[in-house]
Amino acid sequence: MRESLLAELSSREGQLYRIRLRLAGPDPRIALRAEAELGEPEMHDIETRLMRLDARRAWTLATLALIAAHPARRAPELAALLGRETLPFKQDVRKLKALGLTESLTSGYR
Repeated sequence: MRESLLAELSSREGQLYRIRLRLAGPDPRIALRAEAELGEPEMHDIETRLMRLDARRAWTLATLALIAAHPARRAPELAALLGRETLPFKQDVRKLKALGLTESLTSGYR
């Protein structure tokens, strides 16, 4: 197997790059979405961040409510329910995920 792969690669022109991957540690977003009680300062911080995200157009609460109402539903379906394109919708959900407010599942979100 290795020999055939090297033979095939040696007949090609151009650069060959080796990329090594390693686990850098646990996902820090897991701690953000822990089901711990949030105090007043933490709630205020999240509210402030959501208001900043909503500064140009209000979308955070509608998106969170939709995900809560339809857990594990795929992004294209959720985006369609909001009348949005899938890619921008997914980008917005990633912003919420960075705050620990959503979780990506094998299919869909929670």
